[in-house]
Amino acid sequence: MADLADMKVPAVPASPRGRFWSDVREALRGSEQDYTQGPIGRAILLLAVPMVLEMAMESVFAVADVFFVGRLGPDAVAAVGLTESMLTLVYALAMGLGIGTTAIVARRIGEKDREGAARAAVQAIALGVAGAVFLGGLGVAFAPRLLALMGASPAVLRIGSGYTRVMLGGEATIVVLFVVNAVFRGAGDAAIAMRVLWLANAINIVLGPCFIFGLGPFPELGVTGAAVATTIGRGTGAIYAISRLFRAGSRIAVGRRHLRLDLAVMRTVARLSGSGALQSIVGMASWIGLVRIVATFGSQALAGYTIGIRVIVFALLPSFGMSNAAATMVGQSLGARDPDRAEKSVWRACLYNLAFLSAIGLCFVLFARPIVSVFTSDPVVLAYGTDCLRIIAAGFPFYAYGMVLSQSFNGAGDTFTPTMLNLVIFWLWELPLAWVLAVPLGMGPRGAFLAVAISFSALALAAGAIFRRGRWKRIMV
Repeated sequence: MADLADMKVPAVPASPRGRFWSDVREALRGSEQDYTQGPIGRAILLLAVPMVLEMAMESVFAVADVFFVGRLGPDAVAAVGLTESMLTLVYALAMGLGIGTTAIVARRIGEKDREGAARAAVQAIALGVAGAVFLGGLGVAFAPRLLALMGASPAVLRIGSGYTRVMLGGEATIVVLFVVNAVFRGAGDAAIAMRVLWLANAINIVLGPCFIFGLGPFPELGVTGAAVATTIGRGTGAIYAISRLFRAGSRIAVGRRHLRLDLAVMRTVARLSGSGALQSIVGMASWIGLVRIVATFGSQALAGYTIGIRVIVFALLPSFGMSNAAATMVGQSLGARDPDRAEKSVWRACLYNLAFLSAIGLCFVLFARPIVSVFTSDPVVLAYGTDCLRIIAAGFPFYAYGMVLSQSFNGAGDTFTPTMLNLVIFWLWELPLAWVLAVPLGMGPRGAFLAVAISFSALALAAGAIFRRGRWKRIMV
């Protein structure tokens, strides 16, 4: 009779719930994985969890400032809203570089070429810093004039010029954060990018009220204090991110041999990033146009729009995390010459994003008023903010697909397609529709909000039709 001690007891398979939470813990730890192999659902989960949390932290920047600045009145909130609209050019530069960087790094990782990934990372950071310093200098010099061009009232100009100068002057921190985190995402090391944003946000949230209201030894800077806290937080996060990039044992270990200009790699980064930046500018400029339309109805309408959009961004940025996960899967799968896995990953990510954004959108539609009331007690601002949140959130289920599909094109290196989609949908359709609904048809700001929801739907339908053609599978990076 065999000795009982030698008998092997078969392992009891973990339940689906147990496997899910085990994968979540693995995603947060950030252990190295090969995303070109294994179950697609698990790969998306391991990438998406830290990416969603990373984007959630980025959205906290937007909401935290409005939460504290809202206590200073509608003019202060309007100053934040107008400045953020101008910063869209900086975000476009940063996101464009991030798009190009993620596409190249993911493709090199899929090809098992880590040296090539490190070279691309250095060239992308160099391009980003150069562009941000140039734009930041212009922003500091012309901050009041830029606010006036955006339709700021004399009261907004008086209290908001300092905020605008600091935010525009600190553009380099935004760009470095976006680009270095794009490197980590492309390499599949999303947990590091998540931790970088956690650090930056913790500093911003702690310092924000201190500088705004002059708590303890801190000076009372008013709305300018929000910009100071945000810039310090982002700057600290950027320094930490770069230090991790140069640390020995990093998934993409940058060394001294990479710290030189490589014109061939830089041209590739610039080509993809340039069209990616144009894509972002086209998309984000539509928000500037919407701000300009809403601003004609007064500071209270603009303040309500600003609050509503900040809350919407809070929901959409985590959803971009799911989209970024799909982009990484596409880039690495194409690098491994497995286009079928890339396509299956995209549709799976679309379903996950649909479930997430539909739930969030329903909550916003049902509870828009109490959510907006957290940020303002002004009844007119509250009414506009409620309408903005409720109307735009109704289009979330469609945008869930549009976001993932657009980022998937980018992950494949096909930045032209989403650029044209943004141009047609947001410039040639959304902005004219917003103006017609708001002004000639007399719907006011609500017409602009409705145009956004309609455009979300149009983007999803157009992106889905083009994606099915499969041209993106043949793009070379």
